[in-house]
This record gives sequence, structure tokens and C-alpha cells, in this order.
Amino acid sequence: MDTELLRAFVTVAECQGFSAAGKVLHRTQSAVSLQIKRLEDQMGKALFERTSRSVMLTGPGERLLPYARHMLKLEDEAREALGGLSRGELIRFGTSEEQAATYLPRLLPRYAERYPAARLEVHCNISASLVETFQEGLLDVVLSIRHAPSQSGHLLGWEPMVWVAAADVRPENWEVLPLALNPEGCIFRAHALASLGRTKRRWQLRYVSQSPTGINLPVQAGLAMTVKTPRSVPEGCRIIGEEEGLPPLGQVEIELHRRPGHTSEALEAFCQEIEAIVTENEAVASPRPTESLHRND
Repeated sequence: MDTELLRAFVTVAECQGFSAAGKVLHRTQSAVSLQIKRLEDQMGKALFERTSRSVMLTGPGERLLPYARHMLKLEDEAREALGGLSRGELIRFGTSEEQAATYLPRLLPRYAERYPAARLEVHCNISASLVETFQEGLLDVVLSIRHAPSQSGHLLGWEPMVWVAAADVRPENWEVLPLALNPEGCIFRAHALASLGRTKRRWQLRYVSQSPTGINLPVQAGLAMTVKTPRSVPEGCRIIGEEEGLPPLGQVEIELHRRPGHTSEALEAFCQEIEAIVTENEAVASPRPTESLHRND
């Protein structure tokens, strides 16, 4: 049985679509469709039910899937045993700038020690945009803040959100709270505005920036306040407690998205290092056992 056809089959099953699978496999949608047709011809059975809105596994497809995954794993192990897997592969990694600043200083040396020839392409953006790019097949791994449930998101833990202002600022001295926040679509912004909406405090959005620098500068200058996680409080600033009259913000979920289908040893190791480093962070609470997995394996 042709493992390339099995690889296309597993990728379509996990991406739930031919277009997304094609981007992961770096093939056109029609080429992936042709591979699936060839596999179906070999098996003598339809493996997917196709509609205008979805691609779902048939009964025979569901039975084939675990065997296909096992065969691909055996192929990878055989190539590794013979020295056929390159450790210099490119990993396209997406995360926010603040997560990159927190985790990459520890991640890069640890991973480079295990895979010195590996190449890493880092893409920084807000979480919602990164997950969208990942779902288009343009990123291999994304460390993000969860905005909505997804098939690919694996929950790593929770982080508290906190109000942040310059060290010498007292919020009670502001008649109208000046805010510096990310653009629409950011979950920190949504939580901030929703929490203030439940109070009688007046506020005004003074500064908007997708870059942490664009947020941090007015906050450090005492011109505004913002919302962050404890790991991202900028120099010269402090966390403002509830005792100073600001509403609680709750927590955000940290999740990891990883490329479906074929995964190499190097990519598996990269994901393992990310998980380890994130959970080592004192501010991150580990997920409870019943909520530890939010992806379909």
C-alpha cells in the first residue's frame, strides 16, 4: 500500500477538508483529491462522504484511519533507524510577541541542543490571526490564547489576566480610565471592556496597537492602563489589584496547535519542549485531568 496515499488520507481526515490538507501537504486540492481516489480504488470502498460543506469519514474510512497512522509511524521509525530523516527540517512556529519573549529564551537553547540543524521560522501575531493562518496550512505549530474551541487546539493550562499601569499611577486619580489595548479580535480587549461594562467606572480607549511596544510605551509613561498576564508586565509597571477598585478579569486558556497528519521526530520534540516550558511557568495553572485534551487525536 502506497504510504504517500495513506499520508494524504490521514491529512484529509484530520484537516476535515481537501483544501486545508493540500496546504499542509504542499499540493493542490485536485492533486489531493486524485490521491484519495486512487486509494479508494485500491481499497474498493469510499473512504469519505463529500458534501458542499464538509468532508466526513465513512465507516470503512474510520476503520482504516488507525491502521494508516500506524503504518506511517512505522515508516518514519524505519527511516530514522537508517538515518533517512533529516534533522534540518524547517518548523514554522506561530506565537504572540509576548509569549515569544517569555518562552523562546528557554525554548531555543534546549531545542537546539537536541536538533542543532533544525531551522525555525517564527511568526508573531495576535492569537486569532495565528490560528487562522495555521488552519490554512501555513504554520506547523502555534502557541496561542484560546478564543474559541477548535479541532486542533490542545489545552496546556490557564493564566490569570491582570490590570497593569505604571508603578506610580493610582487608578483612583483617574476620573476616566484611559486604556491601551489591542485591536478588535483580541480576547484581552474583550475581557477588559466586558468587565468595565459591569461597573460604574468610566473609561476611554486612548491607544490601540497590535504590537506590545505600542501598548507598553503609553502605559510605562503613565498615560494609560492595559490588561496582560503576569509574565508580561513591562518594566516600570505594576499589577493593579481588585482592592484598588478595578473589576476582576478572569483567566485565559493557553493552547497548542500542531500540524495534523505526518509529524517528524523533530516536530514532536519541538512540541514537547514547548509544553514543558509553558507548564514550568509559575503563572500557568495545569489543566484538570478531565479537561486536559481539547483536540481529536
